[in-house]
Amino acid sequence: MSVNPKIESQDTLKHKISISKDAPKHHVASINTKEDNPFNFVRVLLEGAVAGAAAGVVVESALYPLDTIKTRLQAVRGGGQIILKGLYSGLAGNLAGVLPASAIFIGVYEPTKQKLLKICPENLSAFAHLTAGAVGGAASSIIRVPTEVVKQRMQTGHFASAPDAVRLIVAKEGFKGLFVGYSSFLLRDLPFDAIQFCIYEQLRIGYKLAAKRNLSDPENAVIGAFAGAITGAVTTPLDVIKTRLMVQGSGNQYKNISHCVSTILKEEGPSAFLKGMGPRVLWIGIGGSIFFGVLEKTKQLLAERRPTDSNKLD
Repeated sequence: MSVNPKIESQDTLKHKISISKDAPKHHVASINTKEDNPFNFVRVLLEGAVAGAAAGVVVESALYPLDTIKTRLQAVRGGGQIILKGLYSGLAGNLAGVLPASAIFIGVYEPTKQKLLKICPENLSAFAHLTAGAVGGAASSIIRVPTEVVKQRMQTGHFASAPDAVRLIVAKEGFKGLFVGYSSFLLRDLPFDAIQFCIYEQLRIGYKLAAKRNLSDPENAVIGAFAGAITGAVTTPLDVIKTRLMVQGSGNQYKNISHCVSTILKEEGPSAFLKGMGPRVLWIGIGGSIFFGVLEKTKQLLAERRPTDSNKLD
């Protein structure tokens, strides 16, 4: 049986057109899937560091007076009065430490989080966020602790400037004086970082699923405020212990964490562990709003500046 050449060529042409229509769809889908889930450790680390530094400096500059009031409330013993002068004491020196500390924290947190999310099952995303927060806090503590010691000594009127504070602390207490209260800092900040970032990330996931879209800047800020306020309230007792150990100086009225706790209980009662909760919750709530708002916006701007791979696909 002979076949009409025209019919054969038309059928062949239709087949080719069909393939040409289907093939690109499959090809593009595979490329998009690959591009949606890359893990560039260096890029994620650097972008996280820049975003973290920006967020840390902005929130610290904006809310430093509230932090000073909180510190003075916690440091005063018995029925002592707090001083409301010099609420910006130590800001410049503190920013010099906050910038690299925040950069290290987010620079470590982001790649750790993304790596863990790829490894962990989807229902264990909270574990990834908790762990990444704790790892970021531990990594940045090497800078955050000396910064916190100098800041709180200046906030309570011990020193007039950050350079003087560092010089005199080292002269009187040795280099270890800059790391006094390190264990209490970790006791407070590792749970704080883990809980705050876990609450924030989980709320964002739930909100995005419910809204079926990406969140706006105000929405990120509100979630950040909520996460910060809750975490700030829960960790206030740990913050009181850390403050007392850090501001005591060379007098060493508290030998260690357990001695600090027992002394406060004996001399001031359990309510002393809630000192400064109001300013702390307000400070961290507003701070969480600013920090996470700036963080997400900076990350978005950095993502938009990335070079596209469109040239490679051509």
